[in-house]
Amino acid sequence: MAYFDASSAMPTRQEVIDEIVLYMGVDFGNPASIHGWGSAPKRGMERAREEIGSLINAMSEEIIFTSGATESINLALSGSLPHTEKGRKKVITSAVDHRSVRATASALANSGYEVIGLEVDRYGVIDLEKADRVIGDDTALVSIPFASSEVGSIQPHEKIVEMAHRCGSLIHMDLTMAAFQEPMDAARIGMDLATLSSNDLLGPKGVGALYVKSGVKMTPVLRGGGQERGLRSGSENVAGIVGMGAAARISRERMGEVREHLFELRDSLGRGLLRIEGSHLNGHPTHRLPNNLNIRFDYIEGESMLMLLDMNGIGVGTGSACSSKTLEASHTLLSMGLPHEKAHGSMQITLNPLNTREEVDHMIDVMPGIVSDLRAMSPLYNKEE
Repeated sequence: MAYFDASSAMPTRQEVIDEIVLYMGVDFGNPASIHGWGSAPKRGMERAREEIGSLINAMSEEIIFTSGATESINLALSGSLPHTEKGRKKVITSAVDHRSVRATASALANSGYEVIGLEVDRYGVIDLEKADRVIGDDTALVSIPFASSEVGSIQPHEKIVEMAHRCGSLIHMDLTMAAFQEPMDAARIGMDLATLSSNDLLGPKGVGALYVKSGVKMTPVLRGGGQERGLRSGSENVAGIVGMGAAARISRERMGEVREHLFELRDSLGRGLLRIEGSHLNGHPTHRLPNNLNIRFDYIEGESMLMLLDMNGIGVGTGSACSSKTLEASHTLLSMGLPHEKAHGSMQITLNPLNTREEVDHMIDVMPGIVSDLRAMSPLYNKEE
């Protein structure tokens, strides 16, 4: 079995599970309780807050826990905008943002904001000249990903942060897929808001965090008992939060070796698959996330390719985890200028630190036969022949 769909879900490290278990059976109390049973959970949560802050060079009090990246994105955009300068009604996103950013921005458009998506080039990289023309004094917030989760292209984030701040706009950055494999420094980059996901750090699912820079004002989206500085009410998922903290600590400690391992596996797999006739790399050839490989094959439909790979014990994606549920062509690939048929023929491979060379070799061995079989059934390919 070879699982290469890390952008959809990752395994949880065993060391993380070992820490989680304690907070499900022994230290199970509510951290808001004033009796002894609340003390250990509260300490565990605060330790996790420090560990996540250390991962991105932020203060622990700047970390707000949520149920995942989608909630963090919703809170970042919807919670910050009420406090932006009056008259600023423009929200800037990008063509390569996650579906949850686009969906939140769409809801904001219905409430009176003007939403504009920054264009990207053929590599999926935001066009800086066009961005500079769009971001202006009427901009309230700019939201961009650190890197595209689909094609892996790393964005010119520091220059876009500079553009946003020069105009007095807030900047939100989605760090979801990048944080476990790319060094982050929220203070140096100048992020005002940033999204993190537990499972994308090899922690448990259903937990996330939002970095809110000190001084940035926010309005809560969920109201209730006032947890998480009043920004995210509801009893905290203590075990999950502790697990996310442990995953963040391990990600920080092992990032160097993880990056080296991912680069080696990705490049080996890329060389093997791109030897197949009619194969093409999507995204930037070098300036991309270490774990990402997005390849398209001429005259092949992605869903068929995914099913045949699955029959051979190999799991990959054909687009974002959200868009794959609707069987739509990837919004990112279409924005890069690919026609629908080529976008549908693309395969998204995202590695995790637990993948092995043997798994990579298995896919290199299997893939040529799958491509050959699918092309034999393609009327377009036979017509070309």
